[in-house]
Amino acid sequence: MSLFRLVLVAIVVVVGGYTLPVVAEHGLNFLPYYLDDIGKMGWPGQFNMDFSAFLLLGSIWLMWRHHFAAIGLLFGLIIFVGGAPFLCTYLLIASFQAKGDVKELLLGKTRAAA
Repeated sequence: MSLFRLVLVAIVVVVGGYTLPVVAEHGLNFLPYYLDDIGKMGWPGQFNMDFSAFLLLGSIWLMWRHHFAAIGLLFGLIIFVGGAPFLCTYLLIASFQAKGDVKELLLGKTRAAA
């Protein structure tokens, strides 16, 4: 669990560190670039589509983990828009709340107890 947490922190630091200067240089309006690359049907667009699928799966999992309650829907939306730094932060916090119990981390407290 310690190595997993270390990887989560590393992802937040690396992706966050990369994102800050990009936002400073280009602003927050990434959608035109994102969609333009998809429309060009090249490797950058393929990567964006693949990444969108991972974001969608992560969001659905998180909403499911919270039984599609309002907080789960909110977390799912935040992670879909915020990407890896937000998902990694969520997982880091949840790993401590679960006291390192992987079953509880993945399933949530209620499902893990069943």
